[in-house]
Amino acid sequence: MGSRRQGAVVVPQHASGEGSARGRLRGTVLRAQSGFFWIETEQEILECTLRGRLKKDRQSSDIAVIGDVVEVLPTSPGHGAIEAVLPRRTKLARRAPFTRGVWKEDVLVANVEQVLLVFACASPDFSPRMLDRYLVLTESSELDPVIVANKVDLVGEARARELFAIYERLNYPVLYTSATTGLGIEALRQRLAGRMSVVTGRSGVGKSSLFNMVQPGLGLAVGEISAAVNKGRHTTRVAELIALNLPGGGYLADTPGIRELGLWRFPKEELGQCFREFRPFLGQCYFAGCSHIHEPDCAVRMALARGDIAPERYDSYVRLYEGE
Repeated sequence: MGSRRQGAVVVPQHASGEGSARGRLRGTVLRAQSGFFWIETEQEILECTLRGRLKKDRQSSDIAVIGDVVEVLPTSPGHGAIEAVLPRRTKLARRAPFTRGVWKEDVLVANVEQVLLVFACASPDFSPRMLDRYLVLTESSELDPVIVANKVDLVGEARARELFAIYERLNYPVLYTSATTGLGIEALRQRLAGRMSVVTGRSGVGKSSLFNMVQPGLGLAVGEISAAVNKGRHTTRVAELIALNLPGGGYLADTPGIRELGLWRFPKEELGQCFREFRPFLGQCYFAGCSHIHEPDCAVRMALARGDIAPERYDSYVRLYEGE
């Protein structure tokens, strides 16, 4: 992974300093891949594995993921063992299949502060339904989403704002950007500085070009597997944190898992809570456990008829509810 980068900060709580037990160091998980973890401590970056007792404790969630604050015990130069994982302040998670029909929590990033959802205004065409899927994931994890409307230069700012107007009305922050013209780059830098952020978006939306404008070389680093850690034994896709050279530091996380929403299953009874415009009307329906699709005297559908809920958003809800 190389040496500790100058100007980087450790965003999660207690992510630096000595551990609580003698000989232990405290640090942040920068990379997790095939049972190996790269931990940034104040002194160096260590390649670590989990202690056996931690593996035995694994039940319905991941033991350690990128962003976790851990205590490690050095075992040899450049290597160590994770002795403990500190409680997470926040997490970006989804539900994933486990064994015999049991669902487990799949934590993608720990201690994250915001999720940047990058969508192009054109080329590829903007997909509101996919954005709604991402928003459901962030709402269920109780995280702050930031919508990045990229490639504004292809459609013009007026059209771009028209495409994303519904989300601004719901008080989601929307940044309008263009790597070609430089639009919104400084606002994006300010959003990233000093925070642990996750970035995601479809292929082709311009993430690399955009983040290279924010910090030269950053877009190329997102999602790459460095030769230093890819020695043949690690063959799965990698999740990693990238240190930011911005005022106050910060980290940017890229994880393949957030893009695989087609594999994700969400409890239908919780779906309405993830549509923030539904919340004022939940619990007011005539039938308990209302699906908000076909039952009579449904408060959500009455709000839809009054124009308090946008038809496009309601359509996304129905499609997600029905598993489409």
